[in-house]
Amino acid sequence: MKARRILMSALGVIICGISVGMFKHASLGVDPFQALMSGLDAVIPIRFGTLYVVVNLLLLTFALIFDRRKIGLATLINLFLLGYIAEFSQSVCRTVLPDIGLFGRIVLLLAAIVIMCLASAFYFTADLGVSTYDAVSLIWSEKQSRIRFQYCRISCDLICVVAGTLLCKIGGINIFGEVNIGTVITAFFMGPLIAVFNKKVAGPFLYKGDNSAR
Repeated sequence: MKARRILMSALGVIICGISVGMFKHASLGVDPFQALMSGLDAVIPIRFGTLYVVVNLLLLTFALIFDRRKIGLATLINLFLLGYIAEFSQSVCRTVLPDIGLFGRIVLLLAAIVIMCLASAFYFTADLGVSTYDAVSLIWSEKQSRIRFQYCRISCDLICVVAGTLLCKIGGINIFGEVNIGTVITAFFMGPLIAVFNKKVAGPFLYKGDNSAR
């Protein structure tokens, strides 16, 4: 069971990284945290994968100070791999799909959303830690018991979107490629889709052949 959880965590991070690259190539909006990362990428002159590690190390420091129980193997896999996988995925998309037009971009966006939800289902079901970004909302909601998690998460997402938008403007890149319909769709539909994949795919995969653990 432990080996299967590790496998699910690794697969979840890898697939999630691939979907982020697809999101960025579709240029119809990314999820809120990636919107912030895109803004930072526009103004900080280092490669995206390295920047992703630096930002997440800062968030990791926050989690270690306030609640290190949120940190696990999956956190470290996410921290050190996802940015570079996303960078590679976007490069592959640019090479394989250089001019796909609006319809192709919409199809790529929808595929990226489904793939990210599947990856998240594997990642969460494995239960070996959360990403440093997820940890911020979780810790905030637990430290401030009067504020429910979803409102903490919405607040964090809004901060990321606003900051990402401002940084994109400063960096002179297309804001609507980073904050667009894809950002809205992920905000409202990722939860239900992840729940479906948890029930239909990730859960059965984890407990396959082990009915007593259900």
